[in-house]
Amino acid sequence: MAETGEFEAIERRLWAILAPYRDRLEEGSVYGLVTLKRPGAKAHGFFAGVRVASKHVAFHLMPIYADPTLLEGLSPALRARLKGRTTFDFVSADEGVFSELEALVARSFEAYMTGSAA
Repeated sequence: MAETGEFEAIERRLWAILAPYRDRLEEGSVYGLVTLKRPGAKAHGFFAGVRVASKHVAFHLMPIYADPTLLEGLSPALRARLKGRTTFDFVSADEGVFSELEALVARSFEAYMTGSAA
């Protein structure tokens, strides 16, 4: 099992992926999950959030629920971390996977803001 410090580093890295979007989103929360959402969006209409759990760090990306085509072309390494329909679980840092996640987040943000994946 990963050390607490490793989970904290993963959490920081995942929030860094969301940093470029903070100026266009506002913080919210749903069920204790800190999220980023469009201004005025309801709690469940959030864009993304990060949560540290006991055995992993979860990255929730809601636009992929509304538009699963955003997942097309995902590498096996990133797809293996997808748990359920919207959550990627991380137990270790992998810059290759984080870089691919950054690209997915960018595509998802455009879809989210235009309403095609809201």
